Amino acid sequence: MTRPTARPVTAVVGSALLLGCVAATPAVSQSEPVPDPSRILVFSKTAGFRHDSIPDGVTALRELGAEGGFTVDATEDAGAFTTRNLRKYDAVVFLSTTGDVLGPTEQRAFESYIRKGGGYVGIHAAADTEYDWAFYGGLAGAYFQSHPQIQPATVDVEDRAHPATAGLEKAWNRTDEWYNYRSNPREHAHVLASLDESSYTGGTMNGDHPIAWCQNYQGGRAFYTGGGHTKESYAEPAFRQHLLGGIRWATGAAQADCRPETGYRPLFDGTAASLDGWRQAGPGTFELSADGTLTSSGGMGMLWYAAASFGSYSLKLDWRMASDSGDDNSGVFVGFPPSEDPWSAVHNGYEIQIDATDAPEKTTGAVYDFQSADLAARDRALNPPGEWNTYEIRVEGERLRVWLNGTLVNDFTNTDPARSLTDGHIGIQNHGAADQVSFRDVRIRELPAPATTAAPGH
Repeated sequence: MTRPTARPVTAVVGSALLLGCVAATPAVSQSEPVPDPSRILVFSKTAGFRHDSIPDGVTALRELGAEGGFTVDATEDAGAFTTRNLRKYDAVVFLSTTGDVLGPTEQRAFESYIRKGGGYVGIHAAADTEYDWAFYGGLAGAYFQSHPQIQPATVDVEDRAHPATAGLEKAWNRTDEWYNYRSNPREHAHVLASLDESSYTGGTMNGDHPIAWCQNYQGGRAFYTGGGHTKESYAEPAFRQHLLGGIRWATGAAQADCRPETGYRPLFDGTAASLDGWRQAGPGTFELSADGTLTSSGGMGMLWYAAASFGSYSLKLDWRMASDSGDDNSGVFVGFPPSEDPWSAVHNGYEIQIDATDAPEKTTGAVYDFQSADLAARDRALNPPGEWNTYEIRVEGERLRVWLNGTLVNDFTNTDPARSLTDGHIGIQNHGAADQVSFRDVRIRELPAPATTAAPGH
C-alpha cells in the first residue's frame, strides 16, 4: 500500500581500512525513479461533539501537503471508505472525528486497507471515536476518557528521533485541551511524548500520561497525537511540524522505530552530567549542543562508556549524518575491554558502522569488515542525511543483532575468543575532521543472560 520513498541509492567501488574506513574511490550515485506524490484522505465526520477547529485543521493539512509534497483530499462522507477508493491513499487522517462514523461495510474496507500496509493518523478526538469497534480501538491506541479545561502544560518529548518529535525541545510547553485516556498505550505502542501531570491540573493517569504515540498495527502504520483541540494549534509552527512528521512516517516517507520501548535507562540523556561516565579515547572529541545532541569533531578517536561493562543487553541510540552526500563516517563499538587506545576496540570488539557510501561489509548496518547488513532491508529502513535514525544493537551471548529504525538488518554470531561479546564496553566513534555524525539519547536495557552460551570457536 505504501509507495516507495524517493531516496538516493548509492553504490561504491573500492575501500580503505581505517578506524571505520573512508572509501578510497569516490562514490557513484544512482537515483531511483521518483514515485508519484503521496496522497492522504482527511476524514472529519462527527456523530458526537463537533470541534470548531476542524476547518482550521483541514486548511493546515492542505498547507502541509503543499509543503511536504503530498496531496490532500478532505471528506465527511463515510462512502469514501471503499476498498477501491482507499487504494488511492497512503494514509487516512481521522481529524477530530467523534462517535460512530463508519458502518460495517466501511469498517471492513478500512481494516483491509490497514492490513495491506495503509497508514492511519489520529488527531485529538480521533480517540473519541468508534468505541464498539475493537480494531479501531487497537489502531488508535487508546480511547478518550475525560479532559480538564484548556490550559498550558509541559509535554515531555520521549523520542527525539521520530520525525513527529525530532524537531521539538525535550520540554514542549503549549496550550491545548489535554485528554485523559481509558488505558495506557505504552505496553503496545511506542510513546513519543507524554504529559507532565505536575505542570497542569486535571491529569488522571498517575504520572505516566502518553499524549502522542506510534505503532505498527496489523500490517499498517498508526500515529496518534492528543493535541489539536484549539484553532490556535493549527497555526503553531511546532504543532504543524509535529503533524507533518507523523504524516510522513504514516505514509512511509520517513522511517522510525515504533516498537514499544520499556525498561531502558539512559547512559547519555542530553545533559552534561550524563557524560560523567564517559571517556574520550584518542584524538578528537564530541561537542554537546544546547539541544542535547553530541556531534563528532576531529579524530580518529572514540567516546566510550567507562562506568560499566555489559554482557547481555539491548542498546538503543539515535544518530544522523550532517552532510548531504551521506559520506560522513562513524560507528558504534561493542564488546571491547577498557582502554584509552581507540584501536583496542577495533582489534578486540565489533563496530556497527555508520557510513552509507562504503563497501557492503563496511557500510551502514554492517558489522564492520565482518558481515554486511541485509542491504535491501537497510535501504528501505534508512533515512537520508540530515534526518535521524535509531539503532537497536542487541547482544545476547555471542549473538549480535542490529535493528535500523525497527527493521532487523544484521544477525551476526561471534566465533573469535579474542572478541567475545559476553562482557565488554560500548563506545561511539569520532572518525575525522571531515566527518560529522550526531548522537542523541543513548539508552540500555540489560537482558537475562542466555541459558547456554557456547564458547567462541566451538
